Amino acid sequence: METVIAVLIPCFNEATTIPKVIMDFSRVLPNATIFVYDNASTDDTSRLAREAGGVVRQEPLRGKGNVVRRMFADIEADVYVLVDGDDTYDANMAPMMIERLLEDSLDMVSGARVSEVEAAYRSGHRFGNRLLTGVVALLFGNRLSDLLSGYRVFSRRFVKSFPALSEGFEIETEFSIHALQLRMPLSEVATRYKERPEGSSSKLNTFRDGFRILRSILLLVRAEKPFAFFAAVAVVLAGTSIALGTPVVFEYFHTGLVPRMPTALLAAALMILSFLSLTCGLILETVSRGRVELKRLIYLSVPIRFSSIRKRVVSGGDGDLV
Repeated sequence: METVIAVLIPCFNEATTIPKVIMDFSRVLPNATIFVYDNASTDDTSRLAREAGGVVRQEPLRGKGNVVRRMFADIEADVYVLVDGDDTYDANMAPMMIERLLEDSLDMVSGARVSEVEAAYRSGHRFGNRLLTGVVALLFGNRLSDLLSGYRVFSRRFVKSFPALSEGFEIETEFSIHALQLRMPLSEVATRYKERPEGSSSKLNTFRDGFRILRSILLLVRAEKPFAFFAAVAVVLAGTSIALGTPVVFEYFHTGLVPRMPTALLAAALMILSFLSLTCGLILETVSRGRVELKRLIYLSVPIRFSSIRKRVVSGGDGDLV
């Protein structure tokens, strides 16, 4: 049985680069179907993608997360290659990433970006990626070094069990957390990250999208690690209560009076809220565990056909997978 490979390219105003991206992936993956989802572009992205041989579809809801959700729902394949349409990722790595996925029966192979060109991978983006990767590693396990890579290969089992809740560039964070939380078999491959070609502009904003990704992580932590989240809130509330209440208690023992009644009431209320927060965390942790078990069961219910897939890597040239 031949491997059904789908290359998924979400696009927004990538007329400058999309023809080359399609041609590069057609060269290294000649048997793959290349899908381009145009996210309401205002340039000639759709026309040029169609002329280059891509299967073009439209997704009017703006945001990469919305496009990925639609792609994962629409397309049926054994292996999914997700890549940006800006010609910054190396298409020649795709056969090796697919082979790694198939040989080791993995659910995700992520392309960890390697670049010495400052303009390709700006220092602000590097720092933000390391910071966010460190936060996720602390909470969900240290198995990925590039949390925000846009170059990934997925199994059918991953794609069809992925909830896809994000709307924008936070989708990469959601990929990683979904895989780490369910302890899926995954791997990383170092891949060259290139500078955007002349005439092509990045849709990323370091601070805006960094804030959105950090917000997404906090929301995911609240949903998936509620005890840790609410315990942290409880510690902050309890610490504030103690800081405010300690002078009042000392004054009471010293004089037998409570002259600062509003402060005493505030300290008591904060301590009560602290215990309520801890209680909420304990209850929601049980609920979250049930949700994770359900997600795991859905993940396992998707059939995987790696054992019956015929794989052949052609030696020589660029190592095309056919």
